[in-house]
Amino acid sequence: MKPFEYGNPTKLIFGDGKLEALKTEIPQYGKKVLVIYGGGSIKRNGLYDQVMKYLREIDTEVFELSGVEPNPRLTTVHKGVAICKEEQIDFLLAVGGGSVVDCTKAIAAGAKYDGDVWDIIDKKAVAKDALPLGTVLTLAATGSEMNAGSVITKWDTQQKIGWGSPFVFPKFSILEPKNTLTVPKDQTMYGMVDIMSHVLEQYFHHGAPTPIQDGFAETILRTVIDVGPKLMEDLENVEHRATILYSGTMALNGTLSMGIGAGDWATHNMEHAVSAVYDITHAGGLAILFPNWMRYTLDEDVTRFKQLATNVFDIDPAGKTDREIAEAGIDALSAFWTSIGAPNRLADYNIDDAKLSVMADHAAKNGPFGNFKKLDHADVMEIYKMSL
Repeated sequence: MKPFEYGNPTKLIFGDGKLEALKTEIPQYGKKVLVIYGGGSIKRNGLYDQVMKYLREIDTEVFELSGVEPNPRLTTVHKGVAICKEEQIDFLLAVGGGSVVDCTKAIAAGAKYDGDVWDIIDKKAVAKDALPLGTVLTLAATGSEMNAGSVITKWDTQQKIGWGSPFVFPKFSILEPKNTLTVPKDQTMYGMVDIMSHVLEQYFHHGAPTPIQDGFAETILRTVIDVGPKLMEDLENVEHRATILYSGTMALNGTLSMGIGAGDWATHNMEHAVSAVYDITHAGGLAILFPNWMRYTLDEDVTRFKQLATNVFDIDPAGKTDREIAEAGIDALSAFWTSIGAPNRLADYNIDDAKLSVMADHAAKNGPFGNFKKLDHADVMEIYKMSL
């Protein structure tokens, strides 16, 4: 296990009936609140009205930014930054899923930066401050409600970049499982793929032995594998929703990465390049790329893949070599994702080989990447070809 320091300042407020905590949390930060949300589902399901009711009760001056995209755009971030600076906003409230939270984090950093916030996202500058923000989560997926990470797309240059700053940890996040009940089947599925991918990105590392962290990771994976299909058959089961919602938070709040270092994250980087060019669903891209990344990197540590296969997917080792056990585990992962409706080829999104090199250029823009196995442009091209 590697040496580490851990701290997470986000106050997690979990359970139905917790939305009223807005009345005690927000007044600590000021009166002018910018509420940020996506395409309007929070208005259709009544959550918007509930949030506004509590904000009125504490006499806040409310401003709004709607229309945050599933792959949040820099142009939308710019709109939010402009509102914050013009109206001297005190606090940002993200109401929605991970994309809304990611957008809000970028706005928070941009509001306290004199230049273009893209400088921070593109690692040309470092955030020195940010407006405080909170979240009301409506989707189990990204874990952005309890971490300092964010992903923003600059569409005109086809760049999709992950970034982070300790200044953009949410001050609080309210997670009411009932607020995820109206999430449609496909988004529910994509959320579970995203959760499992986050766990796997941290599971594959060279910081072993890490038996406690491995056990945490394997438990989350087994839980999603067990509960996920049940939820897909009963989308209004609040207990299943609660389990998956909590899984998403624990998958990426720093718990799993203690003592292992940074994790790998090469697959996320490759997927960002795909969705920057084709604007596909992030988790859909992960479902396609991750098993192929695993097959490509298998020889880096066959034992690690074998452990996943036996501990998570219950692969029977009898009569099999370590490599055969590992390969069976990879196949089981892909089969599970396919069984709940995820794509498994780029062709499922009508993506052919026409822009593989363009995507690889984006992925390898800053040189070799990935911490479990370093990948260069040629490696990325091979994984993309395997995924066609």
